[in-house]
Amino acid sequence: MSKHSVYPFIQRFYPEYDGIQSYPTSECAVFCKTNEEWGILSNMASTPIIIEGVEFKSAEHIFQMLKFIEAEYVKKVWQGITANNKISQNIKMTAKSYEPEHRRADWGSMIVDALKYAIQKKYEQCESFRQELDRSKGLYIVEKQANPKKPADTWSAKQEGDMWVGSNLTGRLLMELRDNGRLEYNLPNDALRFIDILKPELSKDI
Repeated sequence: MSKHSVYPFIQRFYPEYDGIQSYPTSECAVFCKTNEEWGILSNMASTPIIIEGVEFKSAEHIFQMLKFIEAEYVKKVWQGITANNKISQNIKMTAKSYEPEHRRADWGSMIVDALKYAIQKKYEQCESFRQELDRSKGLYIVEKQANPKKPADTWSAKQEGDMWVGSNLTGRLLMELRDNGRLEYNLPNDALRFIDILKPELSKDI
């Protein structure tokens, strides 16, 4: 199992999201690349989100920043985020280079709530995202495993015959949001400390 696998966290802290799901291919809204149909459903999609005056590039941007609480690594990950045009992918890779050694100790117990928070903020601020979720009504939402040579990870699913099969956690959260109009989450009190760390840094550029 990869050292970056989140599956043990899901088993321990979020058993309600554990398990393999199966969906008929003819009844699915499938997303993977952001420039393809349904692409805005991806956490990687470029959808500016403002929290306490700080602008983030995407839901993935917020999710990756939530991993860190120490000022040194908050700043390093933030700097990596702005390093090139492949913003969301660069966020992810920069964050991975500092975890698990430097990510917050309680990350496993908040990982799904962190993603719910990021997606909820995207929903509140991005009209095109809301419209696409609405368009998907009546369909299962599935995140396709991007690498066909790898098995589906916790977030995604792979096509097997006439079915999509996998944990599909991101797709399940999106369906939950679409069907309920809100994702309920419970984050630690210091979860957004990275914003307080970033504000002085950003003011230097003004």
